[in-house]
Amino acid sequence: MSGIETLPGIEPLGDATPFVDRIHEIIAAIRLFDDFEGREIEMLARYMRCYRAVQGTEIIREGEAGDFMLLILDGSAEVIKQDARGLPQVLAAVGPGKTLGEMSLIDGEPRFSSCVALDPLEFAVLDRASLSRLVTEEPHLGVKLLMELLMLLNQRLRTISAELIACREARRLRIR
Repeated sequence: MSGIETLPGIEPLGDATPFVDRIHEIIAAIRLFDDFEGREIEMLARYMRCYRAVQGTEIIREGEAGDFMLLILDGSAEVIKQDARGLPQVLAAVGPGKTLGEMSLIDGEPRFSSCVALDPLEFAVLDRASLSRLVTEEPHLGVKLLMELLMLLNQRLRTISAELIACREARRLRIR
């Protein structure tokens, strides 16, 4: 279990197999799962658990340990990061089909940012223990998922690196 069950405002909905049709709809529209076939999505759903969160629930807290990622099925969440002064800065608002928490799932490091439900939220969770089981029991699917996560994180790193270069260049031009 991921520990998400202990958060206030979270209602467990059970394993993700009853949500397979909704997951199919969402996954059809996002690049992360472009290469996944219907049966692979059904197999992946067996390793996930679903939850509902009320509006305002902090489902991921910056700086805390985390061992799960989530896939938003319905609703939306805000991604918030504290700046150097400790003030919250909204990084993004995300909706169905977006994944959150991949970095801590993979590296086990504390959460980089917080995520708060903007409205009632339904989401599927894959925790590290289930990911390990998936890799052991369904190695082809486990490796495929890990490769997709690696490509997603790599794409985000490239985007952030380009933004950093642009900020540094703008700063350099202002200093002149």
